[in-house]
Amino acid sequence: MKKAIKTIFVMSFLLMVSIAIKSNAASLNAISINTNKEIVNPGTEVSLNINFGTPLGSYTFDINYDNNLLEYVSTDGGTANDNGSKVRIVFYDSTGGTNPKDTMSVKFRAKEGLQTSNPTDLSITAEGLANPDASIQYDDILVPIKKNIVVEPKYEDYKFSFEYNGNPIVNEEKDFKLTLSSTLGRFYDHARILAEATTPNNGNIQLIGTDEQQLEHDLIDNGWGDASGYKIGGQVNQVLNLRGIFDTVGQYTVTFKLIDRDNSDTVIATNSFTINVEDKNTSSGNTNNGEITRKTNRNTK
Repeated sequence: MKKAIKTIFVMSFLLMVSIAIKSNAASLNAISINTNKEIVNPGTEVSLNINFGTPLGSYTFDINYDNNLLEYVSTDGGTANDNGSKVRIVFYDSTGGTNPKDTMSVKFRAKEGLQTSNPTDLSITAEGLANPDASIQYDDILVPIKKNIVVEPKYEDYKFSFEYNGNPIVNEEKDFKLTLSSTLGRFYDHARILAEATTPNNGNIQLIGTDEQQLEHDLIDNGWGDASGYKIGGQVNQVLNLRGIFDTVGQYTVTFKLIDRDNSDTVIATNSFTINVEDKNTSSGNTNNGEITRKTNRNTK
């Protein structure tokens, strides 16, 4: 009988201790995390900002990052220790609760030399969370909170130039040079060049180029190259030598488009050029290098 009473007493005591511990624990539900940039260019900084939602007298935060893309810079809101891929920030209010923290921030810098888009996560966990007088211990954050950013270079627009000497003569073949260029173009797996034209009096135009396999492509009818597109990006200087034929005298407008086949043929860049086609007997022999009026639509994929 005494043994049973003792067992009941012990169990009751443990239950009371458990209730007391739980009464001093809470979840930090109001915490919010953001960055001041979603896209970070090489050599520039991004700040990870953590708002606790309530004053804290102590905490230890771990922020894991990809050291192939980022490097740690500084911390505001605690003592930091960076090991090259994880920075740990520790804070303890030594005043006993009169100087708690509501927020903290960590700065990272994107590494130089990157030429592609790199989505990455900043992964945050925490422990030792307590209110200013340590009367409430908050639950550890064991499941990482992740904040996504993209580290990528500052891309330059693609542009077309269209060159030729002298105005074309009706029904005579004319040489043209179409150039697509960018000093640092965004990368696409399946891009394609298309062309369309407005013509005088329902006139017809052909712009024919020959690829590396000696196959001819009429850009007006079919666009350039394989219908599925081709890879493009980085430093680009793509030159197409074309042969043009026009069957009607007058003014033609040719519009070239670079499209992204993987994104519903979204237009990446477009340029329009005016061509004046003359009759052989009235040709002025003027030189025309295809003045550029560039209109560029960047895809933000």
